Amino acid sequence: MAPEVLRKEPSNEKCDVYSFGIILWELAPLRLPWSGMNPMQVVGAVGFQDRRLDIPKELDPLVARIIWECWQTDPSLRPSFAELTVALKPLQRLVIPLHQDQSSSHMPQEISVNSTP
Repeated sequence: MAPEVLRKEPSNEKCDVYSFGIILWELAPLRLPWSGMNPMQVVGAVGFQDRRLDIPKELDPLVARIIWECWQTDPSLRPSFAELTVALKPLQRLVIPLHQDQSSSHMPQEISVNSTP
């Protein structure tokens, strides 16, 4: 959870952006965050000591930058999900090969996410 949520302060979409950064972090090293700490220790560390998880050095620099931006202390400095969509676009290269034969794959080359149904 975002620090402001842990402190029971007003929140908005930027809390979810913080949590999205945590999910990206979990996917990178495939580890559980804050291992070795109980939930109350995590609340204290994140919500009141402004601590963040260590971003692995071997992580793609673009992914590391996105995570870091998602975890800004001031929620207004965190990107919006619209900005994250743009920032994540170049990362498709890490998942979908550039010259993949579309006929041999059932995976879409691009996924479009609309804000309205």
